[in-house]
Amino acid sequence: MSKSRGYPNRHWTVEERLKYVQMHEKDHIPVWTIVREFNIPRSTLRGWIKRYREGGIEALNPKKLRAGNHFAALHRSKSLTENERLLLLVEKLQIENERLKKGYIVKGVGASKEFVTLKDLNSR
Repeated sequence: MSKSRGYPNRHWTVEERLKYVQMHEKDHIPVWTIVREFNIPRSTLRGWIKRYREGGIEALNPKKLRAGNHFAALHRSKSLTENERLLLLVEKLQIENERLKKGYIVKGVGASKEFVTLKDLNSR
């Protein structure tokens, strides 16, 4: 997937994000000047500023911004320790147990996933 504005596909550290936000907040440098000088997308910088105003430095942490299935690490990550792998597995099984208590199971994977009630399966 290519970027439409020609910006490089880049990830910034928390320190870099904080530096640019503080240039705007404390030094009162306009957003457009920072955008031009450091080649940062304007919407990205504005998002950092908004998150910083709402949540401080912790809100700029990119690891906390990522959504997704953290159970995928069970299948893809080889860097998990045995303890981390077991904790993820226990959490996954607890969720499955709660799902069964409520009376439904999951069939399929990804986009073809569907939730089927156990009542429908048992009545056949």
